[in-house]
Amino acid sequence: MNHASSASNGPTTLYHRSHGVRQQKKGLGHLAPALVLIYSAGQAIKEHEPLTFLTGLEFGIGVLYVVLLVREIRHLRHNPHHRERIAWLEIASAGILGLEGYHIWHRHHELVLQTGVSKFHVLPWIYFALAGVYVLMAFKMSQLDARRYLHLHNHGFALRLKPFGRHFRYTWQDVVNVEPVGDTDMLVHTTDGRHQRISFAAMHNGAAHRDQLLAHAAGAFPTGSLPTPQPPEAELF
Repeated sequence: MNHASSASNGPTTLYHRSHGVRQQKKGLGHLAPALVLIYSAGQAIKEHEPLTFLTGLEFGIGVLYVVLLVREIRHLRHNPHHRERIAWLEIASAGILGLEGYHIWHRHHELVLQTGVSKFHVLPWIYFALAGVYVLMAFKMSQLDARRYLHLHNHGFALRLKPFGRHFRYTWQDVVNVEPVGDTDMLVHTTDGRHQRISFAAMHNGAAHRDQLLAHAAGAFPTGSLPTPQPPEAELF
């Protein structure tokens, strides 16, 4: 058995074929609340109401979100897989969620003062918790993307096609053969008699990644060195 003729320096991040569209939809999800914040602050200024820190914060976060969203969409149109080290749009989303949670809490607090009946209201805390999740996401999105990867190395290959899905790790000592199935799938035959079908159909440039892996395997299994088994059934991932 020969080693593969070439291997990557490290894992290649894989992206879902709808990654860019998903990111745009996620960003547009908080556009309406951002516009409401801007409108509310604008109305307060128009009606000459006393300007408060809260009014300024609402206006600032609303405008910031719109600006960051436009910037993000432009980046995604240029590169569908654009990702900053810190996702500032997610932080702005956290600000919107935090303000929404505060307003819900404030209305509940005023009702308690009017009625004298104190009850625990869980909804504001859900918004605050979601805001915390978005802040965490802002610093972890790149790491989350990297969980979906393809790694070709001299001793075999490894991949994962879903961020929290199954790992596939193979060494050449464990592999009998790798063969293509259709345009984007492949079948891995292992020495223990198992046959694992792996599909790149949902990945961006899935066919190219599949072909890259097949070419990598061809260096370890030259044509004609081993037979190609044809199992009646195979596990599909």
